[in-house]
Amino acid sequence: MDELLTPDEMARADAAAIAAGIPGLALMEAAGRAVARAVMRRFRPVRTLVLAGPGNNGGDGYVIARLLDQAGWPVALAALAPPRPGTDAAAMAARWRGPVVAFSAERAAQAGLVVDAVFGAGLSKPVEGLAADVLGAATAPVVAVDMPSGVDGATGAVRGFAKAAALTVTFFRLKPGHLLFPGRGLCGEVVLADIGLPAAVLPGIAPLAFRNGPGLWRLPVPGAESHKYARGHVAVVAGPGMTGAARLVAGAARRMGAGLLTLLAPDAATAAVLRAGDPGVMVSEAGADALLADARIGTWVIGPGLPPDGATRALLRQAVGAGRQVVADAGALRAAAGDPDALAGAAALTPHAGEFSAVFGPPGEDRIAAVRAAAARTGAVVLLKGADTIIAAPEGRVAINANAPPWLATGGTGDVLAGITAGLLAQGMPPFEAACAACFLHGEAATRIGPGLVAEDIADHLPSILSARLSSRQGCSTPRGLLGQSD
Repeated sequence: MDELLTPDEMARADAAAIAAGIPGLALMEAAGRAVARAVMRRFRPVRTLVLAGPGNNGGDGYVIARLLDQAGWPVALAALAPPRPGTDAAAMAARWRGPVVAFSAERAAQAGLVVDAVFGAGLSKPVEGLAADVLGAATAPVVAVDMPSGVDGATGAVRGFAKAAALTVTFFRLKPGHLLFPGRGLCGEVVLADIGLPAAVLPGIAPLAFRNGPGLWRLPVPGAESHKYARGHVAVVAGPGMTGAARLVAGAARRMGAGLLTLLAPDAATAAVLRAGDPGVMVSEAGADALLADARIGTWVIGPGLPPDGATRALLRQAVGAGRQVVADAGALRAAAGDPDALAGAAALTPHAGEFSAVFGPPGEDRIAAVRAAAARTGAVVLLKGADTIIAAPEGRVAINANAPPWLATGGTGDVLAGITAGLLAQGMPPFEAACAACFLHGEAATRIGPGLVAEDIADHLPSILSARLSSRQGCSTPRGLLGQSD
């Protein structure tokens, strides 16, 4: 159930199910029942106000009101507008025999629980005026049907006004807006309910967005006869005076299983500092030309600790031109400010929001579309880092990562992420899967560490996380990273 459906795709799923013989009224009844059950499991009976819109979301609201009333709850319903005659929502409205009250801020303020069945995920216009006033007046917990009204289900953006919910119940598959901020922060607890829609409708929709998790990738497992060269050789370019970034990259790449790692030092002084670090890391002063002449060094990380100048830009182009897999971060991204084509051919780009904006322009409200466009233009997998990291492949696949804790908001964690990605690339994982796995494992390690995390902690927690993932058979594969759905 990793697929994410936009509101338009969800409408197509509903239509396909109805065409296959499942009545729309049955789906609406099931949706309302799922919400009513979720409410009764989490709240005691209180004076409840169901706010119903004129569409299918409002139709769900009439079902919820009826089922709560049958369970003995004191329920009233307030309609923003009546459903269109002849629709499933109108049929459900006709079955409601309980009290109908004014759609007013006063009624919302008096309720002990408010059910928001006004607009849902398929928002066609901003929430403002009376709808915004009534939703805003609620002081009791709010239960949202499908999505808090005002949150765009496709982007997570707030259109007009949105009232934060304590609980959101959605159906069949999550929407991107459930995972993307600010919408994610307004949903409260999210319950995904089965309402009888068959998974058989998905191939006809062919969704391209997914929730990141082990179902999207398999980790590489060394075979019994593997050796260090078979597990890949990573080169990390170190900058003068900022050796810490390169060392963080190196530690993460090695912990992820890269067989060999070389730090490329720009001068003798930097090399001396690097050689005083981990003994398992090789340090070279030979220059980029010499390392690029060795075809066994197939994966490069360029940017952490490097200045955003022409030399960094030229080095990236040189490595890409030599056919190497390049993870570009930090200085390499800033060196391409205003010129996305300078990054063309890299395997993976790992910008935070500021770096992305410098290269590609502000992403705007539809960040999925912006990251997809960046990936398509550069031919690279683009990983837009944040609390809701978006990972896009050039052909349009997108994953949203939702397991990153706030402890990751500290210096150096992005360097660690670049190193994890490089370590997986070196072992044969395709770029999209490597970036997705790296982001998920990065978040899992940070969650395990908890408050007080510093970037140096993350790599040390990777072995135990990898061991747990591999022993559970979830997210593992045959050697060299062959991919597919997990068993």
